[in-house]
Amino acid sequence: MQMGLDFTLVEELVAGVDEVGRGPLCGPVVTAAVILDPARPIKGLNDSKKLSEARREALFDEIREKALAWCIARADVHEIDQLNILHATMLAMQRAVEGLSVTPKLALIDGNRCPKLKVPSAPVVQGDAKVPAIAAASILAKVSRDREMQEMEAQYPGYGIGGHKGYPTPVHLEALKRLGPTPIHRRSFGPVRALLENPAGIL
Repeated sequence: MQMGLDFTLVEELVAGVDEVGRGPLCGPVVTAAVILDPARPIKGLNDSKKLSEARREALFDEIREKALAWCIARADVHEIDQLNILHATMLAMQRAVEGLSVTPKLALIDGNRCPKLKVPSAPVVQGDAKVPAIAAASILAKVSRDREMQEMEAQYPGYGIGGHKGYPTPVHLEALKRLGPTPIHRRSFGPVRALLENPAGIL
């Protein structure tokens, strides 16, 4: 199904779906689904990781204003630990699509697999660079998650969460060893689990 798609065409009622936050050691995985309006094109859509923060913030507002429908969803830390990160991501994607105010005729999912949906779907590898609706979804998901992580910086100071957004940077790993895991850390992820199993490793 994926091979027959023409990514240069903007089809009405096609939802793009993407996620942000599979790799971090803390915080939720956030997903978004977007149905773009062919009558209201948005310039500059691209993989959110290839855009500056200022450009993502501007597009975040424009996408929500101009899209036919959009929904931001998530799976929290407890769901990630209970289900594993893959299944939690699929659940969050399902929530994003089902939360759309308009039912899409097709959902295009960034990556190589699709969640279980009530509408037809197809995976698109590197879809955020190929399909404008997926790029739009990646922007909504990233800006939303980044903002949440910046808020967590104030609640859990000392970890640098607002900067690294929960990813396993040297700063984050050092803070984990020094301060121990917070309630928003993923217990099922290796570095966090290791500290919980060996509290003596915490300085």
